Amino acid sequence: MKKTLLSLVTISAIATTGALASSDTDIAELKAMMQQMNKRLAKLETENKQLKAQVAKKKTRTHHASSHKYRSSAAKDERVSALEEKVEKLEKETPVFAKASKLKFSGTHYLGFVHGKHTEANPANNSTYNDFETRRNYIQVKGYFFDNPKSYARVTLDTAQKSNGDWEVRLKYAYLYLDNVLPYTGVEFGQAHRPWIDYEEHHGWLYRSIAKTFVERGHDADFTNSADLGINFKTKTEYFSSELGIFNGEGYHGLIDKDNNNGLSYEWRLTANLLGTGKKHVHKSDRYADISFYGQVNQEDGKRGETLANGEDGDFDWYGFNAVYNQPEFLIAGNYLKSTKADVNYKGHGWSVNGELRLLTFSPDLDKWNLIGRYDDWKLDSGAEKKSVIAGVAYKWNKNVEFILNYDDYKAYDDTGAFDTEDQKVLFTAEVNW
Repeated sequence: MKKTLLSLVTISAIATTGALASSDTDIAELKAMMQQMNKRLAKLETENKQLKAQVAKKKTRTHHASSHKYRSSAAKDERVSALEEKVEKLEKETPVFAKASKLKFSGTHYLGFVHGKHTEANPANNSTYNDFETRRNYIQVKGYFFDNPKSYARVTLDTAQKSNGDWEVRLKYAYLYLDNVLPYTGVEFGQAHRPWIDYEEHHGWLYRSIAKTFVERGHDADFTNSADLGINFKTKTEYFSSELGIFNGEGYHGLIDKDNNNGLSYEWRLTANLLGTGKKHVHKSDRYADISFYGQVNQEDGKRGETLANGEDGDFDWYGFNAVYNQPEFLIAGNYLKSTKADVNYKGHGWSVNGELRLLTFSPDLDKWNLIGRYDDWKLDSGAEKKSVIAGVAYKWNKNVEFILNYDDYKAYDDTGAFDTEDQKVLFTAEVNW
């Protein structure tokens, strides 16, 4: 019936066109269009008949089997119902088109409340505060390629609140990942991961929602951040993994100073995966032991490089060591960090240790509860020092949501060793992943 109506409409259009234009060419074109439309309609009708026949066939099989095996029949009825629901759903869905074999959408949100107390040597500057926060909101999409399902393009947007209260949207990641461009090695090109921080967040310090890593946190070394424009080669073998990259050096929310900064940043992570887990994406339930050497050589770094006598920006070089051991019951990790070339505000050394005790150690009923702790100590060559303590408890509500309640105490001392500033906070956090 649909074909007949389509044919009549098309023939009518042909006749009208011929009367008006008297053109054999127009008629030929319309006939070709009709043939293509008929082919498309026939294909759709065939697919629809096949789908209906499949449903009818399953119903028939279920009917014949019902007199013999009631349980088996019930299971088949469920499958038929599911298939019918799928057909109905497909008929109602709005199609999404992309030049990719698969699209993957995801999001991460750090939502919280904080009660804080700020104390300085001058009591007139002391204050307390209570704030609800959305510390981070990441929205991400990956488009995977047809020829290799492990290669993809990724874009991640990140919201952040500025000091004046305004909200801004940053481009966190925008890169192309090509798998296996070299043996055991893939490459990120664009605004990509820098070699260290993402690794530590998935292996050593798992609670970025309440505090950044030791190398990135402003209360600690404050050396670098997690993304930048550049290229990163990522190698994975069972007992060794690495990332080797070249970047602009300013980071994903830094401004490129083309007049005073012509250098690049050479960055690395070299990891010995002692238990052969270098090719795996490890989880809390896995057992792994890793030792890493990481760092950066930044040429003419405008923010952290030592200022020279002629006013030009100097280099900023630093390195660190990390060791981590994890098993289902607990995690223990530690960092040592040192800058060899830096501005006076960044040149120094320090260490950090953190741990996580999973309460399933004491009872299987407590498998969703974890105790967490961390201690950081960063000392500048000038004599100034920064120390912080984090302690808390985490509860895994489900696979998407984890709640964290923690205490954070940060103290700073000036070049003489005298007390300068203290920030004490109690934070309640909901980390949401979807």
